[in-house]
Amino acid sequence: MKLSEIKKLLNSLETIAFELPDGSLVPRHFHVTEVGKVSKHFIDCGGTLRKEEVANFQLWEADDYDHRLNPEKLVSIIELSEKILEMEDLEIEVEYQGETIGKYGLDFKGESFLLTNKLTDCLAKDKCGIPAEKTKVNLSFINKEEGNSCAPGSGCC
Repeated sequence: MKLSEIKKLLNSLETIAFELPDGSLVPRHFHVTEVGKVSKHFIDCGGTLRKEEVANFQLWEADDYDHRLNPEKLVSIIELSEKILEMEDLEIEVEYQGETIGKYGLDFKGESFLLTNKLTDCLAKDKCGIPAEKTKVNLSFINKEEGNSCAPGSGCC
């Protein structure tokens, strides 16, 4: 989810709720303690130089049960961050403390923001010798007239 999307959604909500991948909710007394721009400048395992930027939200819960973050306040925090940090319409990454600090993607369903699992990946599979994923073909779709032939590129093998 991008910054423009969350602001639009927040403007239509009365309360904010975040749901973890296991279906449990972040306690309603959470705070957004940081909104930042995180830049990552790195070389992948194939030697390609890469840059990534995300908007980072850090969710935190304390024993402060009397203060709830409302949608208008979060929109104002996001807009101030965009201005001061000169952020573009970046993809959002959310940090939340579980057993360790977890990093999540962000989606929306119904009335809740969903913290989605993020996965690592090799960005240079072709240079690492990792074979490309094979295309799965349903054999029932092979034309019966061609059933006895197997030409290269036909998808039969």
